[in-house]
Amino acid sequence: MKKSFKLEDLDCAHCAQKMEDAIAKIEGVNKVNINFMAQKMILDVDDDKFDEVLKLAEAKIKEVEPDCRLIK
Repeated sequence: MKKSFKLEDLDCAHCAQKMEDAIAKIEGVNKVNINFMAQKMILDVDDDKFDEVLKLAEAKIKEVEPDCRLIK
């Protein structure tokens, strides 16, 4: 399942790359792309693990940049 999410208060491209790298390591993630300029994340995850992976991805985003929010 591939879904797109808006990111709010993503401050720098380096943080976006760190988030992308961390989320890519989560089991069940097929592909993730975080675009700093568009303030957007595209997440491709196995259907049966999507909700679980999304929660883990949100936690990774907060670890890298505490002020950044994922808009569902």
